[in-house]
Amino acid sequence: MAVVHIPAILLSLTGGEEEPSVAGATVEGLIDQLEIRYPGIKKRLVEGNRLRSGLAVFVDGSVRREGLKCEVSPQSDVHFIPAIAGGN
Repeated sequence: MAVVHIPAILLSLTGGEEEPSVAGATVEGLIDQLEIRYPGIKKRLVEGNRLRSGLAVFVDGSVRREGLKCEVSPQSDVHFIPAIAGGN
């Protein structure tokens, strides 16, 4: 199963679990499984049919522009990273 790294801001929804292992063939499938385990997490990650604005997904170390449709393997390492704004 893929390992999903939960951002600190969402740990209250997972009971503090930082790296749950989740089954799914796509990022969307992983999020659906997270929602079953941790009700309410999906609405914090998804807006309509895409990742929330200001949120990026990294799969196996690479940012993935496919968003929810990005394929994952059972060995994948998935991070949801809030965007960091600022600078001049």
